[in-house]
Amino acid sequence: MPWSRIISGIVAIALALFSTLLGGWYFTIMIAIVVFLGQQEYFNLVLARGMAPAVKTTMFVSQVLLVICTLNGDLADAVMPIAGTFICFYLLFQPKMATIADISASIMGLFYVGYLPSYWVRLRSLGNVALSNLPLGGYWPASWADILERANLASLPQGLKATVLTFFCIWAADIGAYTIGKFFGKTRLSDISPKKTVEGAVFGISASIAVGLGGAYYLHWTNALYTGLALGLLIGIASLLGDLIESVLKRDAGVKDSGQLIPGHGGILDRTDSYIFTAPLVYYFVTLLLPLIAKGG
Repeated sequence: MPWSRIISGIVAIALALFSTLLGGWYFTIMIAIVVFLGQQEYFNLVLARGMAPAVKTTMFVSQVLLVICTLNGDLADAVMPIAGTFICFYLLFQPKMATIADISASIMGLFYVGYLPSYWVRLRSLGNVALSNLPLGGYWPASWADILERANLASLPQGLKATVLTFFCIWAADIGAYTIGKFFGKTRLSDISPKKTVEGAVFGISASIAVGLGGAYYLHWTNALYTGLALGLLIGIASLLGDLIESVLKRDAGVKDSGQLIPGHGGILDRTDSYIFTAPLVYYFVTLLLPLIAKGG
């Protein structure tokens, strides 16, 4: 693995963990930057196919969506259809008549690189308001010793624990799939991404399950064996799906990478494709499924 890839990966992980620990508007700003840069890359792929989407309008309403998620996550779902309507309204009054492709690409840009990533803000916000002890809704542990003591995990925001565990599952899936696929992979997984192998995909999902199980036991989830297995499997598959979907976009646009922003990794979408579909799934897993399991248990 090139040193540029390793170093940039370490820096990205450090920034992600630091902003995740702080939460509040600090985390929102990080997600907003990722969404802004990711949508730029997405629309560059779309423009390469000759379409004329509502680039600025879509990017603007996506940022508004993140702000609303931070202020009140319950209102976020109402923003999505309103934002989509606004984008379509904008396209109707352009000098050049909008096509189906223009409208579809714009709505896809809102959904894929705006709405889905906004669930990271909602996930991290769980339980953060009650425990916020910094300006701008941020959080900082009163004692680092508390983090290391298992008995004091209850003092950490629920969203912080869920977000970090999700990150660990994604990283395990990515590293496992890359390592095993590179050295032992022989069976091609899909023509969409020729370098991906069945062996790498299976090991990546297995690594995600292992981390999910460990996290579920460590966090004392009800029926940790089943909830940890389900979470790890969910994240492993969603991570792989995100990677393949981005490969479809790049293949259709005729490019190898979505951008060149991150040394050794390509663009923002190349680095964050595994995160796009995982956030909403984990959010509803934590907010809907876990409480139901706890009641049943």
